[in-house]
Amino acid sequence: MLSPYMSPVERAWYYGLRLLCGLVLLFLVLPILVIVPLSFNSGTFLIYPMQGFSLRWYEDFFGSAGWMRALKNSMIIAPAATVLAMVLGTLAAIGLTRAEFRGKALLMSLLISPMVVPVVIVGVASYLFFAPLGLANGYLSLIVVHAVLGVPFVIITVSATLQGFNYNLVRAAASLGASPITAFRRVTLPLIAPGVISGALFAFATSFDEVVVTLFLAGPEQVTLPRQMFSGIRENLSPTIAAAATLLIGFSVLLLLVLEWLRGRSEKLRTQVSE
Repeated sequence: MLSPYMSPVERAWYYGLRLLCGLVLLFLVLPILVIVPLSFNSGTFLIYPMQGFSLRWYEDFFGSAGWMRALKNSMIIAPAATVLAMVLGTLAAIGLTRAEFRGKALLMSLLISPMVVPVVIVGVASYLFFAPLGLANGYLSLIVVHAVLGVPFVIITVSATLQGFNYNLVRAAASLGASPITAFRRVTLPLIAPGVISGALFAFATSFDEVVVTLFLAGPEQVTLPRQMFSGIRENLSPTIAAAATLLIGFSVLLLLVLEWLRGRSEKLRTQVSE
């Protein structure tokens, strides 16, 4: 906060730092802001100045069998992978948080390693594993690998939520006759729900945006929206890609707003429990 007792040098540093941060943010966001207006261009090229306003590329997107198939595949694979990642990641986070054993840090590092391993390595390894089983060109392999990529996000967010969790509440539920499953469903899960949902949203975004693994594992009938966009950029650069990108940008903004709402709800819930 700007203090009235700041010296001129401190004031200059205060405003200069914020100006620099604003310029860096603008540099990062500007490519996104540039592509959005082009999706409404009436011309057939991704160039400025725009020739006019039109929704023809959105009509082309929603009227194309290829784009709709890709969107349908993404809406099948991403939710399924999210559910699998949410279940496995939540169970792993609870087990790692409550248990104390030798090699715990090593196991934690192994579980979150998909975040740091290059995706192309994951794609090659997944193909070499699923191809001999005859599962390389199918939904199952894509869902499993996308879930593996999303599990680390669930583990991290749920583990962070569990750091301030009061396990006396679970013991109190058990002393009143609640079974472990009932105690988890009625006590633990509602309190860690913001962390679980936040991790699930990150897992969903990771799966929905994944293209490298899909290039290795998807067949012609499992083309997802990012892969369709990637193919369109290589073969036929059409403004329809800008329309698809704008829809993905809006979807990402919606996810960020949901995450911010969950963060506020989590802080409010923690305050109520502490009181």
